[in-house]
Amino acid sequence: MTYERILLEFEDNVALLRLNHPEVLNAMGAQMVDELSQALLEISDPSNGARCLLISGEGRAFCSGANLADPGRSKRASARERLRYDFHPLLMALRDLEMPMVSAVHGPAAGVGMSFAIMADMVCASKEGYFLQAFARIGLVPDGGATFLLPRLIGWGRAVELSMLAEKLSAEKAYDWGLVNRLFDDRESLMSGALELARRLAKGPRSLVLIRRAYWESWRNSYEQQLDLEARLQGEASATEDAAEGTAAFLGKREAQFKGR
Repeated sequence: MTYERILLEFEDNVALLRLNHPEVLNAMGAQMVDELSQALLEISDPSNGARCLLISGEGRAFCSGANLADPGRSKRASARERLRYDFHPLLMALRDLEMPMVSAVHGPAAGVGMSFAIMADMVCASKEGYFLQAFARIGLVPDGGATFLLPRLIGWGRAVELSMLAEKLSAEKAYDWGLVNRLFDDRESLMSGALELARRLAKGPRSLVLIRRAYWESWRNSYEQQLDLEARLQGEASATEDAAEGTAAFLGKREAQFKGR
């Protein structure tokens, strides 16, 4: 498929997905959301060989939020409908993705763009990057799952402060808070480091997908339910080719060669 508002490549079993509307700092309009949804179908197609997703932004930003000047916004009657029918299916598809996800943040990750960045399994950022819950600046409330993710990632007080004061959170401070997994000096080192991390994950076992599922489910399960889920996922993992290879490699004192199945 031909895309305009995103760029998609496949390299070393990594799907390289870049938001591509640098003129508006990669603000998400209707066309970009539609193309992202189509791209996830392509990424999920086993024939493309992707075993990890790396998402970043072209130009000076990761994503500056929703494109408030986008003419396509008029297709939905209200902000509630735009979220429910445009953004929410995309966010759910990313949550249910059958592979690890890495984000690489340089410049702003603001508004819903911040939500997309922090829902990755591994968040990488350059020291030039920053995060911003910009909603209160224009009289809105956080969306894109931010009010779910932020209290769980950085604590209630910090989450409320970011949302109510709408102040920039530097990548360095986000790293100190645990919101960022890997911090890099500049964009060049960010992209090379994030790609190296994505390649490492792409070489991992099928169980990475199950680990991802276990952690997402943990936020709605009781302790007993989570124990049961772990047992079920362990049963699924132990039946994979990768588990057999991992055990054989451990016993043979060699490096495992996983195939993602």
